[in-house]
Formats: sequence, C-alpha cells, structure tokens
Amino acid sequence: MTDLWAAVAAERGALADDLAGLTDEQWGTRSLCQNWTVAQTLAHMTGTGSLTPLSFFGSFARAGFNFNKFANAQIDKHLGSDNAATLANFRTIEHSTSAPPGPKESWLGEAIVHAEDIRRPLGIKHVYDAGAVVQVADFYKGSNTLIGTKSRIAGLALRATDADWSHGEGEEVSGPMLPLLMAMTGRKAGCAELTGPGVALLEKRSY
Repeated sequence: MTDLWAAVAAERGALADDLAGLTDEQWGTRSLCQNWTVAQTLAHMTGTGSLTPLSFFGSFARAGFNFNKFANAQIDKHLGSDNAATLANFRTIEHSTSAPPGPKESWLGEAIVHAEDIRRPLGIKHVYDAGAVVQVADFYKGSNTLIGTKSRIAGLALRATDADWSHGEGEEVSGPMLPLLMAMTGRKAGCAELTGPGVALLEKRSY
C-alpha cells in the first residue's frame, strides 16, 4: 500500500511546480474534466483539500444537494483574483489531510486523475508513482460513486502492459496503466493510448 497522504502531497506539489510558469492563455485551456478550465480544475482540487466532513455537508446542503452546483460553488470560492493567486491557494493545501467523507483512496485518485486532466491538454509529462496508480485503479474498479467506473468497465478485460495489473472478463483493453486509469474514470483521451477489441466500447462509455 502506498503511504496515501504522502503520495497525495507529492502529487500536489509536483503539479503546482509544473503550473508555475503557465501563461494566462494556458490557464484558460479546457481541461479533460467536464467543461472546466485548467484554473477551474485546480480550484476544484483546492476545494477538496480544504473541506472536512462537516463543512462538506454544510456546503452541499446550501447547494440544495445538487453536486454540480456544489462543485461550481467550491470552484468560485477557491479561484484567486488572478492565476497566480489560484496557484497560491492550491499550494496551501499541498500537505492537507482534510477531505469530504469517503474512502481515502478517492483523494489519491483525485490528485492523480485531476492532475492528468490538467497536464494532458497542456502537453506536460509527469511520471507518477506506479504503485499509487495501481492502488487508485484497484479502488475505482469496484466503485460507481460519482464517476461510474464499475459500470463503465463492465464486460471488459483490462490489462496493463507496464504493470502487473489486470481486471475483468470480456473484450480486452490493454495499454499503459496511466491511460487505462484515465479511461476507467471516463476520460476518452485515455483511450487513444489503448488497444484491443474493447476499446471502442470503453470510448463510447467515456466523454
């Protein structure tokens, strides 16, 4: 098992360093996460690292228990007055162990998947800890909460080509562990690096 919070802090710190030299145009680039820009996705990550179970329930209630409304309110709260301030806000939660209620593995998943949501459109390469990526994939494969991974990969046999990891039965989908994880969590961009007869179905189930 990866030292979870140490891994989260390491990924947050590495992402902050990667974003330090971005132009305003790059900050406005659309990320892989829904319709959020790079700056908005980073503010979302700041929000997650700032919440406690109690503050989460209070904010969620004020949003009428509408998750999209809640998430967008958190983004608005943690966007800075400019992009440098947005990055500074994110750096304050680098070592935070606060989080909404839920499995701790989901916060490591957020640190990796959202970092890729940001890095990929910007063409920024990063080498993630292999054990952390596998740990996150093992968590998501059995979860339908919020992002529906369990249903998305149903009927598919996933196989990593750069790690000792596989899951499921059915049409094969194979490739490196990181794009497998991105595709599992609904990112169609991850499918471009995968091969096998099941890729078309996985892509259809992604956005």
